[in-house]
Amino acid sequence: MEHNQYDLLEVLEHIEPAELDYQQWLNVGMALELEGYSVDTWEAWSRKDPGRYHPGECRKKWTGFSGSGSPVTGGTIVQYAREQGWTPPYDTGTALGWDDSISEEGVVIDRNWVEEKDVLEPSHWNPAGELIRYLEVLFEAGENVGYVVRSWQKEEKWLPADKGAYDRTAGELIEALSACGGDIGKVLGDYNGEAGAWIRFNPLDGKGVRNENVTEYRYALVESDSMEIGKQHALIRELELPVACLVHSGKKSLHAIVRIDAADYAEYRRRVDYLYDICRKNGLEIDQQNRNPSRLSRMPGVMRGGQKQFLVDTNIGKESWEEWKEWIESVNDDLPDPESLEQVWEDMPELAPCLIEGVLRQGHKLLIAGPSKAGKSFLLIEMCIAIAEGRNWLSWPCAQGRILYVNLELDRASCLHRFKDVYQAMGLRPEHLENIDIWNLRGKSRPMDKLAPMLIRRAAKKNYIAVIIDPIYKVITGDENSADQMANFCNQFDKVCTELKVAVIYCHHHSKGSQGGKKSMDRASGSGVFARDPDAMLDMIELELPEETQKAEENKAVCEACKQYLNAHFKWEDDLSQDDLCSSYQMMNYCENKLDKWQWMNLQHLVEEAKKRARGLTAWRIEGTLREFPKFSAVNAWFSYPVHQVDKSGVLGDIQPEAELPPWKKGAVKNKQSAAERKKERKKSLEDAIENGNFGKDPAVKDVASYLGIAERSVRDRVKEHGGYVIEDGVIHKKNGTGKTET
Repeated sequence: MEHNQYDLLEVLEHIEPAELDYQQWLNVGMALELEGYSVDTWEAWSRKDPGRYHPGECRKKWTGFSGSGSPVTGGTIVQYAREQGWTPPYDTGTALGWDDSISEEGVVIDRNWVEEKDVLEPSHWNPAGELIRYLEVLFEAGENVGYVVRSWQKEEKWLPADKGAYDRTAGELIEALSACGGDIGKVLGDYNGEAGAWIRFNPLDGKGVRNENVTEYRYALVESDSMEIGKQHALIRELELPVACLVHSGKKSLHAIVRIDAADYAEYRRRVDYLYDICRKNGLEIDQQNRNPSRLSRMPGVMRGGQKQFLVDTNIGKESWEEWKEWIESVNDDLPDPESLEQVWEDMPELAPCLIEGVLRQGHKLLIAGPSKAGKSFLLIEMCIAIAEGRNWLSWPCAQGRILYVNLELDRASCLHRFKDVYQAMGLRPEHLENIDIWNLRGKSRPMDKLAPMLIRRAAKKNYIAVIIDPIYKVITGDENSADQMANFCNQFDKVCTELKVAVIYCHHHSKGSQGGKKSMDRASGSGVFARDPDAMLDMIELELPEETQKAEENKAVCEACKQYLNAHFKWEDDLSQDDLCSSYQMMNYCENKLDKWQWMNLQHLVEEAKKRARGLTAWRIEGTLREFPKFSAVNAWFSYPVHQVDKSGVLGDIQPEAELPPWKKGAVKNKQSAAERKKERKKSLEDAIENGNFGKDPAVKDVASYLGIAERSVRDRVKEHGGYVIEDGVIHKKNGTGKTET
């Protein structure tokens, strides 16, 4: 079983209990019990969720876990860790060859080649001086310090007997210790020489010793009692941990008080997790129970079982957390070395083969941008099918191969039916369905930085040549208008491309407001990084059809419906001329005279359906911005649900997008519309804005106003005119069955 290949305690460290529901939390407990771990392990891990943790609850549940008819195994823990972004440090199913190398992000030293470093006791024992030095390094004079001197024994182990003191400042303690004549018991109270004493390394508010009483998340504790102390010492120094105080515990471990300098508890947790992960990767086997900022550590200047608890050193390693983290990451950069052009001039590497001829190479990135209702998802599905079957996509030939479609928006049934509908509408036989895999993640998506490793793991051995992610707003991490944050987001696509050697294809919507005057690469929503990062970008813009074009398409649809019906019932070829075949009037007149009553009624129904489809046609111009290929001529296409079809007649070639028309011409077009048409257009634009103004969530009035480029008062008027929505507290909601209106 997979879980037997990993240390479950290590895997558990990568699961945040706060991200699990109650049943999942119980499953973790049941898995630990089945795999032979103690209830203490479950309890210690559960404490990481202070908001829901209740002392004693784990033990109550634990007694009822045995004897289940359907036991939960350790594999459940592994699965939860994977779902939260954990990936194993190695592939347990792959054997390494002689020429393979082992590498892991965050590894800066080889513990096998680190020599032990001696820890020397102080030559002059000054208990008060030891503690004064400790306090001066870690605390400001006015900060409260927590410490415990009372102890009790449990199974030959001495433990703190109470919460201790926490209402004295560092300045008060230093002053008293300076005058105690070396007897720290006068200041702190007598301690048991067998047990030693403890001290908290972060300042407190003087009201308690829980995490919420910590006033500054300044330090974290790194401790190991499973390694030789000389080895601990060497690894701490080799890792250059930003250690403020290094304390000998009086037994078999060193306590490193490491600078964290977190702004709040959430950041403290993230930084401690990172610190512990780096320590683990570099062979420093640390105690995982020391994560709390209010944790007790060993107090220097006291005796413990005949051994001194003393300061080994202060202010070692890097000076700050930021400097240390930057150093760790710089040591681990995987950037290639510069290479000489001269050396490769006569032996150039082969270019990646084309995935979409003249548009995209394998292993590169493609963005499709367009407004709402452009059929972007259908366009991506058409591309999936074209690659799977080795056919043309729009006007471009595609390489044939396996492809993964990551569905983030549709429910599973709708997505699968959509693929079948598009296959049928394209008129293709499904001869290579094995080339299409669909990963349905509606309601289960993660931010892209978490999703990327999960995707890579699942796709690693599938030999895909492309991965489609639809849509990306579901996985955007950070502010999409921030260039820095979006650059980091787009880097996740690079990871997928590099690790899997596949093309990554995704779509995004246009920005809010008018697109007139914008270049194609500036129409995509958010930071310009979106449009400038991919190797190829295809931009879709709608073409406003002239009335004569609409009528021509309706005439063509009627003629085709008549022709198909006649083909099924009569020999008619000798009765009609080529001109007749292009005239809906002539075709309908001929059919009325030729057909009986019931046939005529049936045909009328088919004709109305054809007219309806013709009226639903939309026209689109697709322009490209390419990094690897010369610019292509714009592609004009019809969208007839559910597929796009290239306009072979050329009728769309002369149509200028409305957004690009001069202002005077836009006005002329609008004046041709009737009042009813303008009202219909207003309703449709409002619906589009509500749907897209806040990424699928109910938008505020201001969001819709910004999307449409109109005043908020105008939005309220349009909502009232539409009648299908209600405004509550400045947010637009779809009306429920009560028909309530804004108050």
